[in-house]
Amino acid sequence: MRAIRFHEQGRPLVVEEIDAPRPGPGDVLIDVVAAGVCGTELHFLEGLLTPATTPITLGHEVAGVVAEVGAEVAGVAPGDRVAVHYLHACHRCRSCRAGDDHLCDAPLGFLAFVTDGGFADRIVVPASAVVPVPEGLDLSVAATLCCSATTALHAVDVAEVQPGSSAVVYGTGGVGLAMVQVLREAGARPIAVARNPERLALARELGAAATVDATGGDVAAAIREATDGAGADVVFELVGTRETGAAALASLGKRGTLVYVGYSFDTVEITPLALVVPEQRIVTSVGNRRSELVAALDLAARGRLRTTVREYPLEQAGTALEDLRAGRVVGRAVLVP
Repeated sequence: MRAIRFHEQGRPLVVEEIDAPRPGPGDVLIDVVAAGVCGTELHFLEGLLTPATTPITLGHEVAGVVAEVGAEVAGVAPGDRVAVHYLHACHRCRSCRAGDDHLCDAPLGFLAFVTDGGFADRIVVPASAVVPVPEGLDLSVAATLCCSATTALHAVDVAEVQPGSSAVVYGTGGVGLAMVQVLREAGARPIAVARNPERLALARELGAAATVDATGGDVAAAIREATDGAGADVVFELVGTRETGAAALASLGKRGTLVYVGYSFDTVEITPLALVVPEQRIVTSVGNRRSELVAALDLAARGRLRTTVREYPLEQAGTALEDLRAGRVVGRAVLVP
């Protein structure tokens, strides 16, 4: 079958022919219909992240149709439309028992990080990792929700966002645009910050109460103006550079929370005194729980979460990633085998 394999930093991504996977007793074999293209793939290509083994098939956002199930699988059948939770939790360790399956201590698999991902014709995953896709929800949209909307839902939960809160979304890629909508659903007042005017316009359309053009000057001052001088209750930092981190900190109000979701090669300098006096805090959020994928799919099926999708054939994986890097993708890109 065809697959996009990552060998090493700097090596072009091309379609390769590899052996088709076979399901074990507790696994399902899925015909991939769509696989989302995420900034994580760029981090692999740039060397910021390194998979556990190479070569490895990229793609951790996957939706498709079940082709075959293992002998011990119950509750999943051929023909089912499913999305895949990319970290395949053991459901037995301390983290899983606490409800934090995204922090599993002994995962059965981790798409594109430890086990082969979905930039391929077919994929095998544990049956426990699949989630039914609601009737009427497009599988290309479902694939993108496996990371963007779920990551947004998890970060909003980590931040303990309250109705009426002013919440800055710093960066309006796939996660940021989903977060604007998740915050709207939570009753917060989203403020979107970005450099791309098309993304800012889409953020307003999706529910942002205000937008800030990051190319236009002092971002923190603009956010304080948008919050009547108080500063933001929450800032979600989705970019992770030195510049955006400094602006995010300066945007916080008293008892404000800075939530790091994005990252880069940069480091950020923090002055404890500046945080202590206004009782501000910094927290981090990584990935998402399986339950948050269920919730994201439900929101989308009910029309409460909208995603703009741009499809590329599998052979154009390199083009899709370059378009993402250059900011030419407004919404989400998906590969279609």
